[in-house]
Amino acid sequence: MQQQMVDAGKEVDFTFDYFDEMLMAKTFEAHILLEYAKEFNKQTEFQMSLTTAFFISKRKDISDLGVFAQALKDVGLSEAEGMARLKDGKAHEKIKEVGAYWKSLGVNSVPTIVFNRKSAVTGAQVD
Repeated sequence: MQQQMVDAGKEVDFTFDYFDEMLMAKTFEAHILLEYAKEFNKQTEFQMSLTTAFFISKRKDISDLGVFAQALKDVGLSEAEGMARLKDGKAHEKIKEVGAYWKSLGVNSVPTIVFNRKSAVTGAQVD
């Protein structure tokens, strides 16, 4: 599976750098920050910053607060505002509600891409 991802990444000039010590990070706080970035139309840019930090030879822990802070700065967002959002109970509740909504629609794995809330593609796809 990893080799398929590496090969697919090469097709779009993206390097997936898998390594033996790689751990899957908990992403709850990242989702809070993605919602924050969305308010400034920087959600995709922030997501790509985290993806790059994780995969492209940086091998960063994308659940680490320092990595979040740097990613916020990298995309021109306020580190102070973003980090404060992580302590906001309402932000936590919103992410929990969004997660529950998608689970109610049958989304149970990542990645899942939903088209117009009518159809979905789940997990890694192979031609």
